[in-house]
Amino acid sequence: MWLIFALLSAVFAALTSILAKVGIEEVNSHLATAIRTVVVVFMAWGMVFLTNTQSGVLHISGKSWLFLILSGLATGASWLCYYRAIQSGEVSKVVPIDKLSVVFTLVLAFVFLHEQFTVKALIGCVLIGAGTIVMVL
Repeated sequence: MWLIFALLSAVFAALTSILAKVGIEEVNSHLATAIRTVVVVFMAWGMVFLTNTQSGVLHISGKSWLFLILSGLATGASWLCYYRAIQSGEVSKVVPIDKLSVVFTLVLAFVFLHEQFTVKALIGCVLIGAGTIVMVL
């Protein structure tokens, strides 16, 4: 089931880039990010209430709160930078660079989460990096 959701995530991420590029033609990128964020907030809380899981908020530990807040700040910074990049650059060049996050994530997971960094992962990172260079140049 995770694979289906991962593929859907990729499709929606692709749509996000195209729809955002059209939507920010004459809008400040920070304002556009704020509008997008409000929509995401309503969608996320809608799912919480739809699935009746809102009582879980009372059981979140301090550590989880801290890291969820930090994750939210990182997401916000990513979105602000992404919208600024696609507003002034070509989506077909911005997106491959943005997807270098896969490489950064694998390295950070190895360093901070002590996840295994295999030869297969190294080859994947090199290929993603090479693919990014080919697509951007």
